[in-house]
Amino acid sequence: MARSVNKVEAGGTAHLVAALAKALREQQKLTQDQLGKQIGYTGSAISAMETCAQPASDTMLVKLEEVIGGGLGVFEKARKFVLLDKYPARFRDFSKLEAGAVTISSYATLVIDGLFQTEDYARALISGGYPPASEQKREELVEARLARRVLFDREPAPMVELILEEAVLRRPFGSWEVLRGQLRSLVEDAQRDNVCVQVLPLDRGLRGTYAGDRGAMKLVVTKDHDHVVYLEVEDQGILISDAAEVAQLAHRYAKIRAQALSPNDSLSLIERLAGEKQ
Repeated sequence: MARSVNKVEAGGTAHLVAALAKALREQQKLTQDQLGKQIGYTGSAISAMETCAQPASDTMLVKLEEVIGGGLGVFEKARKFVLLDKYPARFRDFSKLEAGAVTISSYATLVIDGLFQTEDYARALISGGYPPASEQKREELVEARLARRVLFDREPAPMVELILEEAVLRRPFGSWEVLRGQLRSLVEDAQRDNVCVQVLPLDRGLRGTYAGDRGAMKLVVTKDHDHVVYLEVEDQGILISDAAEVAQLAHRYAKIRAQALSPNDSLSLIERLAGEKQ
């Protein structure tokens, strides 16, 4: 059943890759079993890829390029488009903006921002979602989410800001050890030259104005210097480019940042929570 669903859900890129892989395999007179053996997969896995019952993973694309690519680079070029197909539909347009952004400023209220998630945290979060996804779809979503992290080391490197509600740092997914591993990873990311992480403490609502009550947001400055805001609510992704609306949200974000702990104090809090026993 899951594989039948995959055939229906597979995007156009997955079908194109499948057709190219089959054509190149047959051109080189290889059976599915022979190709599978050469790239470290079973013949059944090759068959599943060619029918889109289980579209090619990023690792399989690398191997296909090495063995049957013929120096054309088709599978290498396809990698980013295959990953794009694996994102939820609501996120695809924003993911293109994120990949080429000059600045990304995020405010997260419920979970660690996806760009910063570890594999264990992402898998626990996605596995616990509703409605539940198939195992194959869960793995595709995890793979696509982790692939976003290449942005941290991109040249030129973008400036990445993250403001987290303190409650996010205390909310476990999967297990307390998964959370501690996520917090340790967050500490490492926070010390990158192009990253700034701040925490909005739980007690800010006791001190009068609390600017973060409207929910999460992402503000992006593109390479063309356009300013865009991305909001995600109940499986709906909203891109806002109207200058007046973006300006209002940017002002709200600035107020949230002003109410957050300093980067150094935020790092100390995250380190302390990462070391706590539950």
